[in-house]
Amino acid sequence: MVSLSYSSAMPQEAPQSCLILGEQANLQRISFSDVESLISHRVSAKVFNEVVSDISDSEGVSLYPKTVSVATLSSKHSRHTTPTAAHHVMDTVSKHLPKNGDSAVIVVVCLRQHVFACGSAVARAFPTYTLKTRDVTTRDVTVCFITPDDTTPLSEQDIAVLTSTAKAIRLAADIVDRPRNEMTCDDLVKSAVKIGRDLGVDVTVVSGEQLKEQGFGGIYGVGKAAESPPALCVLSHRPDGATKTIAWCGKGIMYDTGGFSIKTKTGMPGMKRDCGGAAGILGAFKAAVECGFSENLHAVLCIAENSVGPRAAVPDDI
Repeated sequence: MVSLSYSSAMPQEAPQSCLILGEQANLQRISFSDVESLISHRVSAKVFNEVVSDISDSEGVSLYPKTVSVATLSSKHSRHTTPTAAHHVMDTVSKHLPKNGDSAVIVVVCLRQHVFACGSAVARAFPTYTLKTRDVTTRDVTVCFITPDDTTPLSEQDIAVLTSTAKAIRLAADIVDRPRNEMTCDDLVKSAVKIGRDLGVDVTVVSGEQLKEQGFGGIYGVGKAAESPPALCVLSHRPDGATKTIAWCGKGIMYDTGGFSIKTKTGMPGMKRDCGGAAGILGAFKAAVECGFSENLHAVLCIAENSVGPRAAVPDDI
């Protein structure tokens, strides 16, 4: 299990593992002194400068075996690959962060305006759900930033926003990662209600036969065959002084067999991910409220399991 934190300052004590990542152009704008406190005990300035000057796009280089690595993000951008290159961050961290030791530092080298996207993307590399019962270790991972275009340190508010967002991302991933028999409609509703109460917001739940009685036939029809009843769960944040109202709606199909339009043997596995919309909205709502969102905000979670029988196992059950 990874404990993930963000820091506005570079740690002064060398971690057991370190990964320095960024686009090639940004990496070539930093100097050895920027990361000296992290890697000088194992890597010389000469080696660091030579690697950074020669490294190619989408490449990872070990500066010291199992301990210090440098990796580049792709500089190719399109409408699917944004200028932040955040879409590559998760894969790069997963692939190139050395596994050695119970403490690690990830140094993200990016433009100041890309800190939020890249910093949030790091969280995707550290899921919280596991069914391992042996060899389960804990690791402290700290994320720091070097912004070549602006050397002003990140503020406490910046760090707070990154921390809340990272927790929200890992929460959403945990919901999606859990198999259907561990994350039912009831389980997601309970999680949402608890989060709402912890945040101090209004929570409304319409479930089971109440959906039919109140005219929510769509959610009721999809989920009425499942053992865990369907539900409409709404979290409402209404701060004083708000002048706008915004609603986020998330699809929370805990498992989609296709119903009587049954999915194929290759099309059905993985359909536990059909709750990803609701999971993402719940996480985003939590982060927004924690960060002081000043307008009215509603998270509308449409939760159901599309099943053909209440007791049947599905391909993703564990």
